[in-house]
Amino acid sequence: MQKLGLCCDHAGYEIKEFVKTLLLERGIEVEDFGAHSSERVDYPDFAHAMGRAIDLGQLAMGVAVCGSGNGISMALNKHRSVRAALCWNAEIAALARAHNDANVLSIPGRFVSQEQCREIVDAFLTSDFEGGRHTDRVAKIPL
Repeated sequence: MQKLGLCCDHAGYEIKEFVKTLLLERGIEVEDFGAHSSERVDYPDFAHAMGRAIDLGQLAMGVAVCGSGNGISMALNKHRSVRAALCWNAEIAALARAHNDANVLSIPGRFVSQEQCREIVDAFLTSDFEGGRHTDRVAKIPL
């Protein structure tokens, strides 16, 4: 797998660091766009940096974490090449990949345990886009 991007805000810092550990244990290279502590910050700064890297083809996929997962996902989805999906369980993460070719996993850091996070990340990384009838739909996502 190509290098994977990570970004978060202060509320997602702990889970982002946990995800970083999971990825490194799997031998996946990580580019961490921040935040780099639990000190209060605004997620758009980090989300847009990772989104630009995906737009430029420097990254194919990423994981983003904020308190609810919503805000960071919204910021990322402003980027033409990003299809960020908010996932709070493994089944939704697998469907996000299979049916929507999601390339950024957005996790609600304040609402998942480390074990739930592990399951979500595993499902996201091991699922593939089905293509077929979903291909036309995914092509309509960018404006």
